[in-house]
Amino acid sequence: MVETIAARAEDLRAQIRYHSHRYHVLDAPEISDADYDRLVRELQGIERDHPDLITADSPTQRVGAPVSELFAPVRHRQRMFSLDNVESIAELEAWEKRMARQLEEDGSGYVCELKIDGLAVSLTYESGVLTRGATRGDGVTGEDITANLRAIDAVPLRLLGDSPALMEVRGEVYMPIPAFEKLNERQAVDGGRLFTNPRNAAAGSVRQKDPAITASRSLSIWVYQLGLVEDGPSFGRHWETLEYLRDRGLRVNPASRAVADLESVERYVRGAQEGRHRHDYQTDGVVVKLDDLSSQRTLGFTAKAPRWAVAYKFPPEEQTTTLRGIEINIGRTGAATPFAVLEPVFVGGANVGMATLHNEDEIHRKDVRIGDTVIVRRAGDVIPEVVGPVPSLRTGDEQVWHMPSVCPFCGRPIVRPEDEKVARCTGGLECPSRLREWLAHFASRGGMDIEGLGYKTIDLLLGEKLISDPADIFFLESGDVLQFEGWGEVSVGNLLAAIDDARHRPLHRFLVALGIRHVGGTVARLLSREFGDIDRLLDAGEEELAAIDGIGPTIAASVRDWASNSENRRLIGRFREGGVQLADEQAGGGSAALEGLAVVITGTLSSLGRDEAKAAVEVRGGRVTSSVSRKTTVVVAGESPGSKLTKAEEMGVPVIDETKFIQLLEEGPAAVGLG
Repeated sequence: MVETIAARAEDLRAQIRYHSHRYHVLDAPEISDADYDRLVRELQGIERDHPDLITADSPTQRVGAPVSELFAPVRHRQRMFSLDNVESIAELEAWEKRMARQLEEDGSGYVCELKIDGLAVSLTYESGVLTRGATRGDGVTGEDITANLRAIDAVPLRLLGDSPALMEVRGEVYMPIPAFEKLNERQAVDGGRLFTNPRNAAAGSVRQKDPAITASRSLSIWVYQLGLVEDGPSFGRHWETLEYLRDRGLRVNPASRAVADLESVERYVRGAQEGRHRHDYQTDGVVVKLDDLSSQRTLGFTAKAPRWAVAYKFPPEEQTTTLRGIEINIGRTGAATPFAVLEPVFVGGANVGMATLHNEDEIHRKDVRIGDTVIVRRAGDVIPEVVGPVPSLRTGDEQVWHMPSVCPFCGRPIVRPEDEKVARCTGGLECPSRLREWLAHFASRGGMDIEGLGYKTIDLLLGEKLISDPADIFFLESGDVLQFEGWGEVSVGNLLAAIDDARHRPLHRFLVALGIRHVGGTVARLLSREFGDIDRLLDAGEEELAAIDGIGPTIAASVRDWASNSENRRLIGRFREGGVQLADEQAGGGSAALEGLAVVITGTLSSLGRDEAKAAVEVRGGRVTSSVSRKTTVVVAGESPGSKLTKAEEMGVPVIDETKFIQLLEEGPAAVGLG
């Protein structure tokens, strides 16, 4: 039995060394952080129960990563420890109890800091001047990356104010998410290597032989710890050191908080986990530190971690699994969108069996093949996506995928127009998938906003042949639906009332709902203001349309093409018969309803693209700015808002959601309390 356990321990050590090298040195991991942590935890458990099996070279007896041969080694003046992890409130409470047993008196307070998913570094300042920067490495010896750290604008070359003779600080270099996305876009265009996540991108960018490359990568840093200090001030609490570092011009995360007790720590952890996607950087947990420095010294360190600090890890958002197959969806415009069929995996707090693959070019660019082990990411409510394959795990049986030539729903050809990335079904509304998606779009909040007419109801109505196009919705009667199980007089009455409300939507909402290609919210508003009713719009020539400021030839051609289709003309007639309002009461001209308003938009809006939202504000006389200031009138917070939301809340700037934003556009500032 002991021999079996010893063999397992040695196998775990070999696996951990292998994956640690791929992660820290090659920046090319094969498994998720969660899988790696599980290996380490299993080995720690074996060594805890069988101390005689601990070896001097065990990964549990060292800190961090091996030192790369690309840079000169640097011996840290003070050892850089890693942190022990906890993954539940119960484990956090157990950590607190262990500390309490070792301290004769209460440590009185904690500091909570977001755990940044980046690269740990140390910065050494002599008389306020940056003289050395290094990676953590194995904790004792790191890599000299001074030249590269000097290339990061967020790293001060000289500190502010009076500075000690020698000061070493620790921080985390990271790549903001927008910078990561732009980097991968550039890499794709140049045929370069794509990074799987911002952490790997940051590590790869810092460890470049050419500092100019590092400088081009838009890296930043959060400083979180004061290390060695000579001839400088003394402190009693960790929070005081953070304030001191901030005053010296170093970037200390404003999300950090000093709290009184463990109950407050738990509230911070819950809030941080719920808001982890509001930032423009990746955070994978919360670091909790005992605030009192005297108590920290009393507790000391284990072989690899401080006893006075711990990292509360959030559930992993990336996992590896097997790509079983690739299938396609057909959207309302005919776009054929591939998606991954996966071996189900628990990631981001949910079981995931499917994930997006965007388009065929993206599949080939990432070189994703059926049968691959792939990295799957699910962040918050964002649709799961396949980040990329793990090529080193291929067996040779994987299959390259190509877009099918015929639609699986209607059998019509799938073609890819020249100069477009998207292949499309040519079946029109004969394709049941296109019809279903169009109906869902028509009834959505961004369209005619028909509450209760979701996919489930649409499938029922289509299946029973009660509707065959959007106009049929306005001819439904109570008896049509009452016959079905689950539908009573109240639910049917609510649906018909919602349909009746939709008859009176503004013209621009109707235009969006029609699904004319290139006609989103902003374009629809421009068209409705210019023409005022659907008949005038349908009769407008292409040149007349293109002459409208903000339209242009591509949109004009698309609108004219739609209007020239006899079936579409027949459909408009059916809407008119169904009592749908096809003209606004007043037409023409722009509006000055938002004149003088300064608007900041953060996050993703479901009904408007960023450019459309900006245009919608500007056409009403307002302006959209990129940063929050005292001059900002209102911040619009969409899905997954960034740090702008936090800044707005700190500055007391009004914040509204997407629904209120649409109301602001349609009814003016007073409708949302800004008048």
